[in-house]
Amino acid sequence: NSSSNILFITLSLLLTCLILSGVLSWLNLRGVRWRLQLAPPLRAGHDAVVVLELQNRKRFLPTYGLWFEFSARRHQPAEIQRAESTFSAKGSEVRAVMAQVDVTESRGDRALAGRLDPRGESRVEWGGKPGQRGRFRVELVSVGSLFPFGFLRKDIGTGLRADTIVWPAPVAYRRHGIGAARRNPGGERVARAGTGGDLLALRRYTAGDSHRLIHWKASARMRTLLVRQFSAETAEGYSIWLRTDAGLWPRPEQFELLISLVATLAEDLFRRGQLRDVAIDAAPPQPVRRIHDLDTLLDQLAVVRPAAHPESPGEETPVARHNVMSFVPEGERGVAAYVDGQKAASA
Repeated sequence: NSSSNILFITLSLLLTCLILSGVLSWLNLRGVRWRLQLAPPLRAGHDAVVVLELQNRKRFLPTYGLWFEFSARRHQPAEIQRAESTFSAKGSEVRAVMAQVDVTESRGDRALAGRLDPRGESRVEWGGKPGQRGRFRVELVSVGSLFPFGFLRKDIGTGLRADTIVWPAPVAYRRHGIGAARRNPGGERVARAGTGGDLLALRRYTAGDSHRLIHWKASARMRTLLVRQFSAETAEGYSIWLRTDAGLWPRPEQFELLISLVATLAEDLFRRGQLRDVAIDAAPPQPVRRIHDLDTLLDQLAVVRPAAHPESPGEETPVARHNVMSFVPEGERGVAAYVDGQKAASA
């Protein structure tokens, strides 16, 4: 009888510890809120940081021993995804597809350092490096804890996710000497700060500004010194024309190099004030005058894909204008940029 009583007492203590562990785990996770934050823009091949903000809304009980499982993978909208059957596929083909999924998806765990005090806040950072451009989805897969006794693992799913766009990776390229960009007769005015004749905006006076640029009426009205900013008058600029014909770019790695080269050249020309507009296939040229225009262009380049049957260019595309930069394959892996028949850059 004593042996049986000891056995039942031990079993009762185990069951009590299980119930107590479940209750304490529920209290440990209760009242904890989390929120994902991304810091765009993200670039392919560059480190990216995902921040998880935590908040404990409980009044008296702290939270201990949490860890978080993150996942990042390429994401396509529902209208692009389509169902495919692997019933007739070979085993090697199925393994290749699964390996590709593993490459495009990365997972990681991060633990909460210390405890989260009542009414306190904390943050957990998870670093990753997107390997490809495109749409990516970062997801908080689960939140787990071994609290309080450490022999039972508790996981809960969150369904918390954030979508972002990864820009093309910058690429090193070689510049070739070509003639200067031809100028339009009469000049061309662009909406950026310069010394032209058109008023662009008013801004606060800074040390070094000419006193002749002070707008006295607006300064008196705002009770602070304001100076006039004029538009720049220039005609030295380039138009970029990107053709995504799948017949012209049959190799995926060469097409990716093309997109990276276009993005890099667009950024460099924009910084030098020599980028006028960009056209993709038969779409109308998009002027690139501000940072917002450049960001919009990089968002488009991040998701562009080879076109099976691109439309023929119309009269509104920049092909009929001067200083047009177009791209052609160079060998089996390279890409070359030409301006009016002259080789301007290669990668």
